[in-house]
Amino acid sequence: MATLLDSPEPRRVSPGEYPVWDRALALLNRDLAVTLPAQEPLRLLALTPCDANEPENVYVTLADDEWHGNCLDPDCADDPAAALAEVADAAQETIMDRMWQAWPVCADHGLGMHPRGADGQLADEEPYWWCAGEASGLVPAHVRAAVGALDTLVTRT
Repeated sequence: MATLLDSPEPRRVSPGEYPVWDRALALLNRDLAVTLPAQEPLRLLALTPCDANEPENVYVTLADDEWHGNCLDPDCADDPAAALAEVADAAQETIMDRMWQAWPVCADHGLGMHPRGADGQLADEEPYWWCAGEASGLVPAHVRAAVGALDTLVTRT
C-alpha cells in the first residue's frame, strides 16, 4: 500500500490498453489538428492509484504530459459515446488550463464550444461541439459539428 508521501510515477498509456478511449482520443486529435495545427497530438497518461484495489487514473495530456482536471471515469471505458464525451471534456479542460485559451472556438462567432448531445444536454449519445452563443446573449446556442468532425467544416472567408 502506498503512503501519502509516495508519489505515483506517471506512465504513457500504450496504444490498445484502452481501445475505446484510444478511438475517442483519435477523434479529438483530429479536432485539435484543424483548430490548433501547431499543437502536437494529445495523449493518455496513467497514474497508479494509492489503493491497489482501485483502477489506475488515466488523464488526457498535452504532448509534454501536462494535464489539468479529473481523470477519465473508468465506467465509460466500454461505451464509445460516453467515452468520447468524457475524453472531449478532459481534453478541453487540459487545453484551456495548460494553454490558457478557450478550445475549441466557433469559427463563426469566436466563442468557446462545449461537448453536448444533439439535444444540447450533457452527452448520453454521440457528443457534438455546441457554440456557447446563448450564454453570450449575442447569438443562439447551436451545433457546430460532431466531436471529431471539425475538419469537415469549410470556414467562411
